[in-house]
Amino acid sequence: MGVSLNASVHDMSTFVNILYRLNPGALGENLVVEETETEAKLVIKQVECIDEHHANEALEELMPLLKLQHAHISLYKELFITWNAEISSVFLCLVMEFHQVSFQDVIESKRKAKEVIEPEWLQDVLGQVLDALEYLHRLDIAHRNLKPSNIVLISRNHCRLQDLSPNSLMTHEAKWNIRAEEDPLHKSWMAPEALNFCFSQKSDIWSLGCIILDMTTCSFVDGTQAMHLRKALRQSPGSLKGVLQTMEEKQIPDAKTFVFLLPLMLQISPSDRITIRDVINITFVSSSFKSSCVALTLHRQIVPEFITDMLLGGNIASIVEVMQNLSSRPEVQLQAMKRLLTMPEDELGLPWPAELLEMVTAVMQQHERIADVQLCACSLLLRLLGQALKRDPEAEAPCDISVLSTLLSVLRSHPDVEQLIILVYNLLSIITGQGPLTALASEELHKAGLLEHIVEHLDSSPENRDICVSGLSLLWCLLVDAIIVDKTPLEKAPALLIQVLDAYPTDGEVAEAGCAVLWLLSLLGCIKESQFEQATAVFLQSIRLCQDRVLVVNNAYRGLASLVKVSETTRVGTHSHLPPELAAFQVVVQEGGTSGLGLIKETYQLYKDDPDVVENICVLLAHLVPYKEILPELVTHGIHTLAREIKERFTSSLDLVSYVEQALLRLEAASATLACPLEGKPPGTGASEEAGTPEAPLLHERPLPLP
Repeated sequence: MGVSLNASVHDMSTFVNILYRLNPGALGENLVVEETETEAKLVIKQVECIDEHHANEALEELMPLLKLQHAHISLYKELFITWNAEISSVFLCLVMEFHQVSFQDVIESKRKAKEVIEPEWLQDVLGQVLDALEYLHRLDIAHRNLKPSNIVLISRNHCRLQDLSPNSLMTHEAKWNIRAEEDPLHKSWMAPEALNFCFSQKSDIWSLGCIILDMTTCSFVDGTQAMHLRKALRQSPGSLKGVLQTMEEKQIPDAKTFVFLLPLMLQISPSDRITIRDVINITFVSSSFKSSCVALTLHRQIVPEFITDMLLGGNIASIVEVMQNLSSRPEVQLQAMKRLLTMPEDELGLPWPAELLEMVTAVMQQHERIADVQLCACSLLLRLLGQALKRDPEAEAPCDISVLSTLLSVLRSHPDVEQLIILVYNLLSIITGQGPLTALASEELHKAGLLEHIVEHLDSSPENRDICVSGLSLLWCLLVDAIIVDKTPLEKAPALLIQVLDAYPTDGEVAEAGCAVLWLLSLLGCIKESQFEQATAVFLQSIRLCQDRVLVVNNAYRGLASLVKVSETTRVGTHSHLPPELAAFQVVVQEGGTSGLGLIKETYQLYKDDPDVVENICVLLAHLVPYKEILPELVTHGIHTLAREIKERFTSSLDLVSYVEQALLRLEAASATLACPLEGKPPGTGASEEAGTPEAPLLHERPLPLP
């Protein structure tokens, strides 16, 4: 069963027969259908979306829910998108199992007969609901749409939660308001904050409290009264007092427990409500309710810690076995990974214990919503990958697409956990920094919007130094070998990098990564002419304050050379006079008593035996000398003398000699002109020009390759 993105909603008739429509819910219309081939009955919830982007956003949010595994949770069988041409609307379709009876039917039946729900049955199914909800909340998942009609009976004594709802659909305000008016019960099971589109696990607690209230009072409160009571509780919790008193007077089974429990669940402020664990303890521990389902849950929860310690006390193989056997228990996974983080290096089976890497990735996927699990798992991965590369720098980190997908999914699930963002950025830097990615991996990173993600966090968290360093390092890995077709995600990047380098002027790590990325952005043409002055200033600042770090020096001089070259191209291309803010002028102007030319000489003296640094200086000089306006400054600062020395010392480096000779040709001509200026000619006008001798060709006519 399936439908393509562009299929009409009416095309469903080719594979299903629509039997009838149920009452519309908060999200949209529910159709009971029958598959043509199997005659199996299903429910298709059709949710009208704002546009295709909105539909895809909801679809992406729903996909992890398909991986849930619990006996008392009914998963979506399929998700697909359709287009209704008649009303020009996109619909997200959610396919669910069809079940004839729900808690709503049980409540209405008992209410009509004015009968009490059997206490043994109520305890058993309530235990199943609590077990399922505890499982969701443990995974940091909120149901968001919990009500009696969304708890279906598979058999008389077996129920399941269904219709878990994504946040992107539940917060569509216009559609919500329309549906709330159409719904005869006016969303009366919703928590007060949920009506303002703020959902959490505590919202589920309110809804569950309303369901329990309905089930325990159905023998003496009719449907209309029950609805008005649920709505009144949102403004006045005191409305509950009278009905609880009646419950005790009528000797409803287990009234004492429910009278104690319900006020704790139906608090107006979410922070005042109890948790699902508290509900379980009040009902199935303190009050000794009976349910085989919760009995097993409680048994698992009270396993003494020393037993877990004993199970995890063996070697790596036995720990992995425990993790596999108890994969659904996040607390066990957390304890196991903490044990592995403290295990001596020689016991980890480095470089790549494939089974362990697969196990950690599986744990991250299964418990994606639990930040503590993700933090510990990423720390463990970083330890494994980092130590293995330390042992063997040539080793290849595993670039399995599932590892990349898992890390990207973690970023989406925990956008505000800064420590986790840093760990994921560092892991992605290791994986992507070992050479060109496969086409599939590149596509995965592009679809995930990783460039936008990094730029956004540089913008939102400039005060977090570690996010800046890890984000810039990852940007370098992504850009250095990439063919960037769409530069839109990088539009904000230059300004942000300039801010970061300004904010951490003496931080060597920030300067290394920042100058490297700013250089790449210059090569990609992402730096605007209006930003040349600031970019040049931060390059010079980084050299001046971090001159002891050779990576900073190399990247900053490469960046300066690139900016000066782009400035010359801009000037020649527009046939305009050179504006004073362009990069070449910023290199020679005085700033704080020290010019960029003096800094070049200092750098040369410090790194005169390092061919890479000297070559980068020569590339910059080769791009400075076409500017006749600044040639006198270059000569005055003795740059021609410096160029001669470099040429004499590095005779065997062909590229370096080529750059320095191009610079020296113009510098010596300018030096001669300054020594004997011609009458009537301003300083800087070459004698060779007066004599009719052609000048050496401009560099913009012979582009220089950058390293």
